[in-house]
Amino acid sequence: MRRGGSPWAGVLAVWLVGVVAYVVSIVNRTSLAALGLEAADRFAITAATLSLLAVVQLGVYGALQLPVGLLLDRFGARTVLTVGTAVMAGAQILLALAPNVELAIVARLLMGAGEAAIFPGLLRVIGMRFPRRLAPAAVQVTGLTGQFGQIISVVPFAALVGLSGWTSAFLSLAGVTALTAVLVAAVVREGRPIVVERAPVLRAVRAAWGEPGTRLAFWVHFVTSFSGNAFAILWGFPFLVAGQGLDATTAGALFSVYVVCGIVFGPIVGAVSGRFPRARTALVVGLVGVQAASWAAVLAFPAHAPVPLLVVLAVAMCVGGPASMVAFDIVRDHNPAERLSTATGVVNGAGFLSSILVILCIGGVLTLQAGGGEYSSEAFRMAELVQAPFWVIGLVLVLRAQRVARISSPG
Repeated sequence: MRRGGSPWAGVLAVWLVGVVAYVVSIVNRTSLAALGLEAADRFAITAATLSLLAVVQLGVYGALQLPVGLLLDRFGARTVLTVGTAVMAGAQILLALAPNVELAIVARLLMGAGEAAIFPGLLRVIGMRFPRRLAPAAVQVTGLTGQFGQIISVVPFAALVGLSGWTSAFLSLAGVTALTAVLVAAVVREGRPIVVERAPVLRAVRAAWGEPGTRLAFWVHFVTSFSGNAFAILWGFPFLVAGQGLDATTAGALFSVYVVCGIVFGPIVGAVSGRFPRARTALVVGLVGVQAASWAAVLAFPAHAPVPLLVVLAVAMCVGGPASMVAFDIVRDHNPAERLSTATGVVNGAGFLSSILVILCIGGVLTLQAGGGEYSSEAFRMAELVQAPFWVIGLVLVLRAQRVARISSPG
C-alpha cells in the first residue's frame, strides 16, 4: 500500500468490484430462471431439452472448477476474473441471436465456462486480502450479496424481456457484463500470483482430496446446493406458475423472499460456523432437513399448496446458499494456503454435480409425465420427488466423512 493511504480502502475497493462481478455472474447464470416457459416456446423444446440448457452450463462450471483453481494459482485473480466475465458477455450475445436450440446450448456451455472463474476468483481475493478471522464473514456476505442477481434476473430482467423482446434484453445484459469485465481489469489486484509447477500441482490435487476435511467439505457442498440451485436456476418459477397456479407477479415475489431471507440467514449461519466449527455438520444436517421437510409439506397437497406454505418453501430454499458456504470454511481450515485454490475447486464442483443430476432428473420426469402437453401439479409433484434420494445419499456421506475427519483431527 502507498504511504499515507488506508490499506483497507484498497482491500474494500478490490472486494467490492469482485462482488459486482459476482452479482453480474448470478444474473447471467439465472437469466433463464423466470423465462423457462418462454425459452421452451422460443426454441420449441420439451422439458428435458429445457433442462439441458441449464445442465450444460452447470456441467461446464463444475468440470472447470479444478482447472480454474490451477489457473488462479498460476495467473492470479485479475486475469482469470476478467477473461471469465468477458466469456459470459460473449455467451449472452450468442444466446440473444441464437436461431435454434443447438446454438442456445452452445451459448449456455460458454456461460458455464465464463462463470466458473468468478466465485473461485473472488474466494482467492478474500483469502489473500482478508485476515483469516474475517474470511468466513466475508465469504458469507459475498455469497449473499451475489444473490441479489437472482432478484434482478427474475423481476427486472424478465420484465425487460417482456417489454423489449428476447434479443434486445439479452444483448443489453451482454453489454453490462462486458463493462463489468473492463471494471475488473482496471481495479482488481491480489498481489503477485503464485507460480505452480506441473508436478506439484498433481501432488496438490491428490493431497487435497486425501485430506478428510476436503472430502467432508465436498459432500457438504453436494447436499446443500442442489435443491436451491434447481429451484433458482430453472425449475422454481415453472413449478410456482404451472405447477402451483400462481401468476408471474406472485411467483416473482416468492423469489424475492428467497433472496432476502438468504441475506438474513447468511450472517447467522456464518457466525455459527465461525464460532462453533465442531457444530458445522450438525448445522448442515439441520438445514438440509428443513429443506426436505418443506418440500414434503408442499408436495403432500393433492393440487395447489396454500401460498403461506409456498412462502415457507421459499424461506427453506434460501438456507441452502448459506449452508453451502460452510463447505468453504471447512476446506479453508483443513488445507494449507499453497493448495487452497485447488482444494476449493474440488469442493465447489460438488454442488454443481448434484445440481446437474437433479435438474436433469426433474426435466426427464416432467417430460415422461407431461409428454408434449402442459405441466400439471401432479407432474411437478412426481418430478420434485427425485430430490429425496439425493438428500439421503448426501447426508449419509456427510456423516461418514465427518466421522473420518474428526478421527484424523482429534484436536
